[in-house]
Amino acid sequence: MDAAFLLVLGLLAQSLCLSLGVPGWRRPTTLYPWRRAPALSRVRRAWVIPPISVSENHKRLPYPLVQIKSDKQQLGSVIYSIQGPGVDEEPRGVFSIDKFTGKVFLNAMLDREKTDRFRLRAFALDLGGSTLEDPTDLEIVVVDQNDNRPAFLQEAFTGRVLEGAVPGTYVTRAEATDADDPETDNAALRFSILQQGSPELFSIDELTGEIRTVQVGLDREVVAVYNLTLQVADMSGDGLTATASAIITLDDINDNAPEFTRDEFFMEAIEAVSGVDVGRLEVEDRDLPGSPNWVARFTILEGDPDGQFTIRTDPKTNEGVLSIVKENPLRTSLAEGAPPGTLVATFSARDPDTEQLQRLSYSKDYDPEDWLQVDAATGRIQTQHVLSPASPFLKGGWYRAIVLAQDDASQPRTATGTLSIEILEVNDHAPVLAPPPPGSLCSEPHQGPGLLLGATDEDLPPHGAPFHFQLSPRLPELGRNWSLSQVNVSHARLRPRHQVPEGLHRLSLLLRDSGQPPQQREQPLNVTVCRCGKDGVCLPGAAALLAGGTGLSLGALVIVLASALLLLVLVLLVALRARFWKQSRGKGLLHGPQDDLRDNVLNYDEQGGGEEDQDAYDISQLRHPTALSLPLGPPPLRRDAPQGRLHPQPPRVLPTSPLDIADFINDGLEAADSDPSVPPYDTALIYDYEGDGSVAGTLSSILSSQGDEDQDYDYLRDWGPRFARLADMYGHPCGLEYGARWDHQAREGLSPGALLPRHRGRTA
Repeated sequence: MDAAFLLVLGLLAQSLCLSLGVPGWRRPTTLYPWRRAPALSRVRRAWVIPPISVSENHKRLPYPLVQIKSDKQQLGSVIYSIQGPGVDEEPRGVFSIDKFTGKVFLNAMLDREKTDRFRLRAFALDLGGSTLEDPTDLEIVVVDQNDNRPAFLQEAFTGRVLEGAVPGTYVTRAEATDADDPETDNAALRFSILQQGSPELFSIDELTGEIRTVQVGLDREVVAVYNLTLQVADMSGDGLTATASAIITLDDINDNAPEFTRDEFFMEAIEAVSGVDVGRLEVEDRDLPGSPNWVARFTILEGDPDGQFTIRTDPKTNEGVLSIVKENPLRTSLAEGAPPGTLVATFSARDPDTEQLQRLSYSKDYDPEDWLQVDAATGRIQTQHVLSPASPFLKGGWYRAIVLAQDDASQPRTATGTLSIEILEVNDHAPVLAPPPPGSLCSEPHQGPGLLLGATDEDLPPHGAPFHFQLSPRLPELGRNWSLSQVNVSHARLRPRHQVPEGLHRLSLLLRDSGQPPQQREQPLNVTVCRCGKDGVCLPGAAALLAGGTGLSLGALVIVLASALLLLVLVLLVALRARFWKQSRGKGLLHGPQDDLRDNVLNYDEQGGGEEDQDAYDISQLRHPTALSLPLGPPPLRRDAPQGRLHPQPPRVLPTSPLDIADFINDGLEAADSDPSVPPYDTALIYDYEGDGSVAGTLSSILSSQGDEDQDYDYLRDWGPRFARLADMYGHPCGLEYGARWDHQAREGLSPGALLPRHRGRTA
């Protein structure tokens, strides 16, 4: 069966599957783009294929889209192909075509937000490669799905409105977008207010997002800031959603009159004194402190027909200051921190003695801060230095000085003038975050009262409160996790927007005052979050309680590191002490009284002749080995010692104290092990000098009485090199020499085992 026949059978089987509706297949629409309707004219018009629609995010792939056919040839004799974006242009491999059947398949998921349509070209060729039909266009349109959530353009929208505003007053507008097809309901957005408290004072237009007042009752003295939770949803309000907040601040109006705190005030004044404050009148005003609506204006209605008193307003406390104006003082004002040389005022006096030509001069009579300088000829007064805001003579924002005017008569006359200078507050300090009260913040938004934050400012009204609290705009993630709501002019409340992890969180706040120009400061805030119960209190054993609200401070870290370092030093000291103790113990083997070394020799099986045998062991020979007779000629070399390690040893001073004998012996052993001309350390020790003879009998004489000389000791050679020495002593004539030495050792109280090989100081 040839290949062509197999191809025809395969195509027939596939067509049968399509026609019979085999599960998993959808029979695509068959188009004849090159078929033309009969016409009388000869004008050839290209067939236009209508757009083919396919939904984005289609997951059952490959997915059949359409089948194109040419009616000029039989099935299997036409080669079909497509070209364009999605086929042989980026993005490649999205579409493919069966070159024999003309079926077009979708091979990858589509995203309408990236590409909303594909324009392809379809070709039909015969088996020889000749063109059967003119190329035709094939357009595939991607149908949108609601796979994009709407998003607000801002996380928090702000607005301001006057308290007492009438219903319908515009406040602000919320805006949102949706990446889905704007021509479908997938991008049809609707706005709503999820939460605003009770009563509902604001409404939002569901189409435009405009927020307006809905009823009367906005009172700044009751609630200064409203925090609204907004929602936007697609599918005309029934689809995917997103949330944001709207912070609405009420601006103050003068809707509260000032009130005296008491009905009567009692004060005393000294006569003949002018420019002196007599007392203060306390008032209360519920309007915004520092604002023009809050500043009180005082007027004396009756009781002072001659105008001897006046009342001015203290800008800090809004109190009325009653003072005496008899001899009316000169009043002026200067800005806080005025530089030296600033003009303050000019005094001008007049002498009523007009018939006598006299010259007037001016001087200071009272200037406690020595702040002012008076020109004696002109009366011009200017500053000499910058006045400290903490001056004890600056009372209620006023500085008082007295200037003298004196004529040059033989009996000069003087006059006094009082100068009252008001120091105007300058906004030169940014607000500071007050330490928050002790406690932790619940991890759930609906639990606990939140964290109350306050601020202070060294400046006086109107350059201080109200303060504006804001999460740092440098860190957008703060606005997604936390919310700040204004409580009053100096406090705000911090809450999490959603559940946040337990432990220490480091936030950053931006504080701004109401001065002109305003001052602002960004400050860090450490917040401890804990898991709370239903009562809004941290549960026992919560992670936040373990954190302590502050985390690991620098001081604690230094203590931990210092403790670790101290522990390491102690370990090193213990190790060094153990090492030195071990060395001192090793050296102490020969330490003791300064006695002769003979006292440290332990004699076993003493069989000598008593007192007259003391000369047999002459220790002087050990102390003076140079006295021993040495054989002439070069010493024999050891084969187990490398020749390259043989180095001439410098002369060594012999030990003179038993304390140094241990080091002397160790050095000698090391030199012997590395010297090829002497026996190794692990050998039998043979002494060439053993002292005078003894009157005691020898072991050899005892053994010879039993006839040991007739025994054969050659079998000892089979036991190894160590027993070979015994065989040599008894099996050869040279053994008599060893036997004599053994006999002598027995007389000295040494055991015969001393002749056996020793290994590192232990007898084998």
